[in-house]
Amino acid sequence: MLPSLKDQRFLITGGTGSFGQTMVARLLAAGAAEVRVLSRDEAKQDDLRRRLRDDRVRFYVGDVRDLDSVTKAARGVGYVFHAAALKQVPSCEFFPLEAVRTNVLGSANVIEACERNEVRSAVFLSTDKAVLPINAMGLSKAMMEKVAQAHARNNPTAATNVSCVRYGNVMYSRGSVIPLFIEQIRAGRPITVTEPKMTRFLMSLAESVDLVEHAFTQAQPGDILVRKAAASTVADLGEALCNLFGVPFKMEILGIRHGEKMAESLVSREELERADDLGEFFRVPLDSRDLNYSLYFEEGETDREQVFGFDSANAPRMTVSEIEAVLLTLPEVRAELALANRLVAA
Repeated sequence: MLPSLKDQRFLITGGTGSFGQTMVARLLAAGAAEVRVLSRDEAKQDDLRRRLRDDRVRFYVGDVRDLDSVTKAARGVGYVFHAAALKQVPSCEFFPLEAVRTNVLGSANVIEACERNEVRSAVFLSTDKAVLPINAMGLSKAMMEKVAQAHARNNPTAATNVSCVRYGNVMYSRGSVIPLFIEQIRAGRPITVTEPKMTRFLMSLAESVDLVEHAFTQAQPGDILVRKAAASTVADLGEALCNLFGVPFKMEILGIRHGEKMAESLVSREELERADDLGEFFRVPLDSRDLNYSLYFEEGETDREQVFGFDSANAPRMTVSEIEAVLLTLPEVRAELALANRLVAA
């Protein structure tokens, strides 16, 4: 955790999710004065409360769809992580208006609550599915990014610095295929994949938290910060897990689900043309022009070098052995392997 965030008060929306729980632990370890968790699930809140047993954590039952509940939770905090979202692609395909209510209108409520409470900085968590979106979840997250950027563009003197971070699949997070694959391996069943050649970015929870921490201290209003990541095919990921558990690699192909892509993009071609390459990150700055386009057309550049977007098809491709090494860095995978070894020994 960066020193400037020590002794501060934080609010995490969706704080009982995979990212939120990791972020809570990181903030507490770094010396946060208070961490507030806002979510709808009181059972998960109680589980987290019992596990942490830390008086610096305060729990708020509420929903980002309700402006009043977010406003109350944000009083007196300096920083907000907005992680609450509907994230499952198929469910958003069947209930797209629910995705709009949470991911778009709920995000607008978070911005309004932050402004009312003069929160210093708010970082919104986005996804690679927001780039060139073809599904309702990605479309709603793309609109969330636009809402955040419009706030920065229309309110240059705003009290709250609103920025976004965008990343790919977080390994072993809620909805990740890794827990499903492990469950199938332990049951002696073939792993189920929608399409073996489908590619996805792989990132650990720790790396996603690093990206958010970077945004809190480095992002300008309206920025989208993207952490570069390597990619793998779904089949290679399944094979790596089978190798770790010492079982033959067998898979059952289900076919592509509603709204799925063969490859995901972290940065589009149009964004990459104006992005800053910061080494581990891309920074996509806010397009702060107003509606007087003729001025910019007359003064703009006409010759541009052709660039391609950064997607999981052209990103560095991990080998099966490299995927195995990354999987072994995940505490959850190590715990599952230890359990499997104990069962074999028994």
